[in-house]
Amino acid sequence: MPVFSMTGYACAQLGSTDTPPDTHTTGLLTGQSHRSSSQSPCSLGLEIRSVNSRYLDVSFRLSDELRSCEPALRDLVVRHIKRGKLELRASVDGQATGLISEPSIRLLQRLNALQDNIRTWMPLTQPLSVADVIRLAATDAFIAKDWQSELMVLAQQALNDLMQARQREGERLVTMLESRIGQLRELLARAVPMVPQLVAQQRQKFLDRWQEAAGLLGAALPESIHDRALAEAAAFALRIDIAEELTRMESHLDELSRLLDGGGEIGKRLDFLIQELHREANTLGSKSAVLALTHIAVDMKVLIEQMREQVQNIE
Repeated sequence: MPVFSMTGYACAQLGSTDTPPDTHTTGLLTGQSHRSSSQSPCSLGLEIRSVNSRYLDVSFRLSDELRSCEPALRDLVVRHIKRGKLELRASVDGQATGLISEPSIRLLQRLNALQDNIRTWMPLTQPLSVADVIRLAATDAFIAKDWQSELMVLAQQALNDLMQARQREGERLVTMLESRIGQLRELLARAVPMVPQLVAQQRQKFLDRWQEAAGLLGAALPESIHDRALAEAAAFALRIDIAEELTRMESHLDELSRLLDGGGEIGKRLDFLIQELHREANTLGSKSAVLALTHIAVDMKVLIEQMREQVQNIE
């Protein structure tokens, strides 16, 4: 399965053209989309923006003519998008073309009755001109039109474009994460051989200091004191032993690779593993007894932080 980013953008438009019915073209980012089933003086535009979010958060910015379509649009979005903060904007432009809408007899009767009623109370009011009647007829047809079927077609096209954009971005994120995983494995390979030598070195350093302190006393110490010194040296060596942290980090990296190979909705699991990696790197740095391991721990935390920032964008 592919890995999807939560970041994407798409827009499309439906308007009156001279092309045959049922033909249409779409375009990502450019919004070049047209469809004509009848000559209409209106243009329908839709835009979708998506950014990262912990959950699915969908908001709509619809013009008044399209507000009734929000439930259907929400159902469509939920079927395609699982995570992300998504904003869908849609509006109708009634001045898209210069086409003339012929007024109906019923509309003319309504306009005439309304004009007579107004001029009864306001006799100085100018009568309606032909241009006024044509404009009002176009507005009446514009408001009465049922936009849902066309809007759903447009929304489906835009969502398809958005999913393709999110998939392309997801592929780039996977490439980056795999590169960082490879670099972390190289740092682990450098750290693992140091562990036995460093533990033995620090244990011996502790014993040497103990012997030096005992020599300053100028008297023979009881055997129990020597046994206690050996026990303390062993405990100190265990406290600075980072083998367990390195093993857990390697296990987390293996799981990250497995999730990236499998794809799907893996963002939350990736985020959890990144947190665990960061915790192990912090422990590695706090246990480090030599400068070389400290440098490795710092380099690991830099890589893990870079991964964490990008994982936040994966669905």
